[in-house]
Amino acid sequence: MAVDYAVIVVYLAGMLAMGWWGMRRAKSKSEFLVAGRRLGPWMYSGTMAAIVLGGASTIGGVGLGYKYGLSGAWMVLTIGLGLLALSVFFSARIARLKVYTVSEMLDLRYGGRAGIISGVVMWAYTLMLAVTSTIAYATIFDVLFDVNRTVAIVLGGTIVVAYSTLGGMWSITLTDMVQFVVKTIGVLLLLLPIAVVKAGGFSEMKAQLPTEYFDPLGIGGETIFTYVLIYTFGMLIGQDIWQRVFTARSDRTARWGGTVAGTYCLVYAIAGAVIGTAAKVMYPDLASADAAFATIVKDELPMGVRGLVLAAALAAVMSTSSGALIACATVANNDIWSRLRGAVVRDGGSGEPHDEVKGNRAFILIMGIGVILIAIALNDVVEALTVAYNLLVGGLLVPILGGLLWRRGTAAGALAAVCVGGVAVIGLMAYYGILANQPIYYGLLSSLTVYVVVSLATPPTDAAVLAAWRERLAGRESSPSAASTSPSGV
Repeated sequence: MAVDYAVIVVYLAGMLAMGWWGMRRAKSKSEFLVAGRRLGPWMYSGTMAAIVLGGASTIGGVGLGYKYGLSGAWMVLTIGLGLLALSVFFSARIARLKVYTVSEMLDLRYGGRAGIISGVVMWAYTLMLAVTSTIAYATIFDVLFDVNRTVAIVLGGTIVVAYSTLGGMWSITLTDMVQFVVKTIGVLLLLLPIAVVKAGGFSEMKAQLPTEYFDPLGIGGETIFTYVLIYTFGMLIGQDIWQRVFTARSDRTARWGGTVAGTYCLVYAIAGAVIGTAAKVMYPDLASADAAFATIVKDELPMGVRGLVLAAALAAVMSTSSGALIACATVANNDIWSRLRGAVVRDGGSGEPHDEVKGNRAFILIMGIGVILIAIALNDVVEALTVAYNLLVGGLLVPILGGLLWRRGTAAGALAAVCVGGVAVIGLMAYYGILANQPIYYGLLSSLTVYVVVSLATPPTDAAVLAAWRERLAGRESSPSAASTSPSGV
């Protein structure tokens, strides 16, 4: 394993070096949080693909392939479809808004303060996403170094927190590009063909496994529909995804770069399912489907290649973890703390200017430490991730898409949708169980119903606010007077 260890150590050292380099570039809030909004198509595509394809897509995707065959690709396929929909229909408009968070978009559209309510929902989602990604380090480092769970989480989490804190989005962008290349080589170009060959080829796989392993819908229609609701719609509204859209250099970059990344996700989904299916032929009696990835890597790959593929798994986890971490810190600072701080200033507190880069860097460090501690204490990754996505989609999908697509939506309707959808999801998870499908079905339906009814029952959004909104969507800065907001908030 010495060569494999060397590959991993060089990779981790490179991540820290890029964090240091990114620190030298991140001199302003825009540079630190959204890479100066200067990413071209190549870097944008690579970093977008890197953040959406994390440990769940890699280790979990192979596990689903092991359990269900080719239809196990559906989870990652719905992620790719969501990214394609975001890129084709919404990304150009989102990029033109020139904001930093989803809640700022809600402010512009509805003429109210989105902060404390929608900001807390988005913060909870990004926090849990960062936590679940951090927990995944335990699996990978256990295979690599045979260390216990806590040490693995601290080791992996510390590296991600270090380079994210140092250089912000510039560091994350650079590391994500490396991670994208490593994943492409490790998973698509090495592990996929080796796994198929070791399993005897597709003809042998078909001979050894039941026919349902090759049924595209074998995982079940209801499961696929739930994946669409959670992951496809989740891609449309997550702060971690939008923050990458904000980094695009132009509308064209956001649209076409995201389309390339979404297409890459579809290929990655099929590859993971095929690898998992091959693993089922070679290891038919594994205790856990999620162990398929580590088992095939450890037992079937030659020295050196094994280290690169494990680095690819580590890259998948790190890219999602760092993207979720900076999103969590951005929401905590810009949508929650800044509003509370603003209230203090209005009430007579200190209004002295502060270093925005330093402040955002401090929030990444604080959130990162919190994520590591929660990851150590938490055991059930699937339940934590389900809670995060249910809250996100149930509480925020309707007011966000409603604001983008329906002129008649109002601040009161959006506020009601966030509150009713969020409470409904939490209550239904408590009643039916966290992993049940009903909470997201009924939560989303209740949010939509309340949004439409309350919006129609309340006065339309002020014409000046809508005019300012249209100006921003068109890429033109509005005048301060046009952008004035009402006291009501979302």
